Amino acid sequence: MSHALEHLFENNRRWAAEITAAQPDFFELLSRQQTPEYLWIGCADSRVPANELIGLLPGEVFVHRNVANLIVHSDLNCLSTIQFAVELLKVRHIMVCGHYGCGGIRTVFEKKRVGLADNWLRHIHDIRRAHRLRLQDVPPEQRFDRLCELNVIEQVVNACQTTIVQDAWSQGQDLTVHGLIYQLKDGLLQDLRISISSSDQLVDSYAAALDALG
Repeated sequence: MSHALEHLFENNRRWAAEITAAQPDFFELLSRQQTPEYLWIGCADSRVPANELIGLLPGEVFVHRNVANLIVHSDLNCLSTIQFAVELLKVRHIMVCGHYGCGGIRTVFEKKRVGLADNWLRHIHDIRRAHRLRLQDVPPEQRFDRLCELNVIEQVVNACQTTIVQDAWSQGQDLTVHGLIYQLKDGLLQDLRISISSSDQLVDSYAAALDALG
C-alpha cells in the first residue's frame, strides 16, 4: 500500500464504520441492488461533490461527471451513462448541474489555451457565440456567471434531444430533465427554472428559462 494514500484508507475505514454504526445492514443491502431515482450529470470539478451537496447516500444517485458538465451527442461515455440510468435503472430525474466559477468555462471566457481539453471546450465556444447578444446585455462582471448558466440550459436541451430520452418519453416513461447550478461561495444549489418532462415542453421551457435569466 502506498504511504501517500494511507490517510485515504483511514478515512474510508472511519466512514464505513460510521455508516455501519448508524445502519448495520446498510452495505449488505446496498450490495444487492441499486435503485436510484436520480441521474446527476455534473462537472468533474473536485469542489462539486454530487452525493454530499444534495444529501444523498450511496445508491441514491447515479453520477456522470466531465469537464464543464457537457452532454455531447458524440460522447459515448455520457450517452452510455444516460442509457443505463434511463433504460435499466429507470431513474425519474436527470439533473444537469453546472457551477459558478467553472474552470473549463473560465478558460473559454478568458480565451486561454490549455491543451487537449481545448477541443472538448469548443462546445462552450459555440454556446458563447450563439448567445453573444444576450451576454452583451449584462454587465461585464456578470458575463462569466451568465455563461455558466447558459451552458447548463443548453446541456438540458442536449439531454432532452438524445434518442434515449426521446424514446423514453415516447414510451410514456416518467422522466424529467432539470437544470441546476451550484454556488461554490455558499454551497447552495439554484434552480435555473428549466424542467422538461416531454418533447412538447422543450421549446417553450427553453425560451422561458432564457427569459428568466433576464
